[in-house]
Amino acid sequence: MTAQDGVFELGDWPLHRGGTLPGARIVWKSHGTLNAARDNVVLYPTSYGAQHPDLEWLIGPDGILDPTRWFIVIPNMFGNGLSTSPSNNPGWPALVTAWDNVRAQRRLLAEVFGVERLHAVYGWSMGAQQAYHWAAAFPEAVARIVVNCGSARTAVHNQVFLRSQMAVLEAAPEYDGRGGFSAQPAAALRAFGRVYAGWALSQDFYRANLHLTALGAPDLETFLRTDWEERFARRAAADLLAQLRTWDAGDIADGGDLPAALAAIQARVLLLPSATDLYFRVADNEAELPHLRHGRLSVIPSIWGHRAGNPGPSPADAAFIKAEVRALLDS
Repeated sequence: MTAQDGVFELGDWPLHRGGTLPGARIVWKSHGTLNAARDNVVLYPTSYGAQHPDLEWLIGPDGILDPTRWFIVIPNMFGNGLSTSPSNNPGWPALVTAWDNVRAQRRLLAEVFGVERLHAVYGWSMGAQQAYHWAAAFPEAVARIVVNCGSARTAVHNQVFLRSQMAVLEAAPEYDGRGGFSAQPAAALRAFGRVYAGWALSQDFYRANLHLTALGAPDLETFLRTDWEERFARRAAADLLAQLRTWDAGDIADGGDLPAALAAIQARVLLLPSATDLYFRVADNEAELPHLRHGRLSVIPSIWGHRAGNPGPSPADAAFIKAEVRALLDS
């Protein structure tokens, strides 16, 4: 299995909602071999707070994405701390959207790899939002998308969570009122992680004590500290805030007619919600499905909440996703 990595320089990148991202760059990594026809490409965008090493666990000959068959490209999303982000670019604007990410990714694929059409886009969470935006923005350039725990438009109940997390960060004394921080807001990030823990996993997950038995924590306090506080403390608070704003603004219709935007998608769409996801509810995908030309809904039967879609510690969920994704990619 071959792997490559690189940095793609975009220059000053004009933004969908106005303004410019100065000196924009995408840090990327690929797995597998691009074939001569350049038609075996699976794009795998990153998710909230994640960087490409966090996502590579599912890539392998026996994994969900097989690099012996597919050329898998992971572009790090703007704001994740590797690609252009508030933490590495003082010119960060008020809002960078999924539209800005997918346009930049298309240029990366064309100029670095000579790829104009994708076999598939596979995404979880904010990666799923980018998959949907790819299919909406470039309908003839995408054959298939996997929307794993994601939606075409960020729902109001999802925005309630996101804006509460924005408020946690913005309440920190270190917050400068413009999207940045004078120093890492340690107390705010501790609260941020604890609030996040109540949304990312379901009530049934906690009732079954899986935070102890499956994830190995000796007690709840340790779990909250090691799995949530420490996880988010590794990321710059300004990056976390910027990506919350990107997530909140997710909308393939750009404020317009969502059914029409869904109907214009030409790609085959696999909707893979988790039965117990508190962000991207099954009902959100059920409402989208009738408007898709080539849509299929398959619910992950899991109590792992949103984490069912990124199920490193849950073999049953990983097996379910693998079967569904491989069937789509082979079709």
